[in-house]
Amino acid sequence: MAPNRNTRPPSLVVHDVSTTPPVLAAELAAAWADIQRHHPELPDLAAPESLIGESSSACGAELSFERLLHEAVHGIAAARGVRDTSRAGRYHNRRFLAIAEELGLEHAEEPHPSSGFSLVTLTPATRRRYRSTADRLHRALKAHDAATTTESGRSFRGPAARHGSSGGGVRVKAVCDCGRNVRVVPSVLAQAPIMCGACGKPFRIPDAAPSKEPMAVAG
Repeated sequence: MAPNRNTRPPSLVVHDVSTTPPVLAAELAAAWADIQRHHPELPDLAAPESLIGESSSACGAELSFERLLHEAVHGIAAARGVRDTSRAGRYHNRRFLAIAEELGLEHAEEPHPSSGFSLVTLTPATRRRYRSTADRLHRALKAHDAATTTESGRSFRGPAARHGSSGGGVRVKAVCDCGRNVRVVPSVLAQAPIMCGACGKPFRIPDAAPSKEPMAVAG
């Protein structure tokens, strides 16, 4: 993924926040862009829709701004070519912690035996920096959860629940005419187009048979 060159988050609708997955994805993208304003080397978030319904015991089961900032740590590690995890992405090492501290996260205790320094939390200064962004994302997540909760009390958890795994199902390669590609769950791509940040055209899944390799759990 190419580093983002923009310094402003995308403009969003200013009236009531929609509860549909595509608009929640836009809120996630806006929050990610706010992180990029402070950390320009952070790559673009190619498929924010893929975070809706995904969970990872190593990274925190619930989607939140804190979880998004955690994912941004992995993004910067990838951009730098730093191996920040081991044990299939579950154990978060001290290289992860060092970048997490750069982004305003902390881990006050000793590393967990299985997940390492995964459970980082926002410092007070980071909470103040991103307060408005975090509050907006929190409202969007609450509205989305309320809208996707059925009368029976069960909630729609997205591709992760439909495929019966914590990783969101099987990802395949989606390509753009300019040559870029991303890995995405087909059902996520079906919800709304994922636009290429380089040329503005939508990613599409080629006609070739999809890969059977399970996607890596976001860590």
